[in-house]
Amino acid sequence: MDWLEPAFIWIIQIVILIGLVGLVIPIFPGLVLIWLATLGYGIAKGFSTSGWILFALISLLMLMGSVVDNILMGVGARKGGASWLTVAIALGVGLLGTIVFPPLGGLIAAPLAIFGLELWRQRHWKKAGKAVGGLAIGWGMTFLVRFGIGVLMMICWWVWVWKS
Repeated sequence: MDWLEPAFIWIIQIVILIGLVGLVIPIFPGLVLIWLATLGYGIAKGFSTSGWILFALISLLMLMGSVVDNILMGVGARKGGASWLTVAIALGVGLLGTIVFPPLGGLIAAPLAIFGLELWRQRHWKKAGKAVGGLAIGWGMTFLVRFGIGVLMMICWWVWVWKS
């Protein structure tokens, strides 16, 4: 595989870059794609001690990135004036929307749930809109954090390749 190794590394790098670019699209599992690419590298090349350590770090980063979106969007909605109960219900409605109407159901259902619940709770459409605006700001912050995590995952993989 010696003569194929540079091509293999480039293919993995391209898949990782697709994962990074895909983070712009909220429904695209970019971090999972990066993780799968590094897993494929590990399976093909074998896992040395440093490979296991770096893959464990890549796995932890992927898990953190998969959770951070819900946290930041919820905090954003909360800062926009939504109650924690509204945030929790919107998270559930968003999850249900994703299951029932994939892939965009959750992206539509969660903001609608926040708007509807906050309109009912506060009886003021501008306050409900502010809560949805907070959700949108949290969504933007989520992209930045997840992109940073994706870059860290890629750097860990480069270190792995370099140490191999």
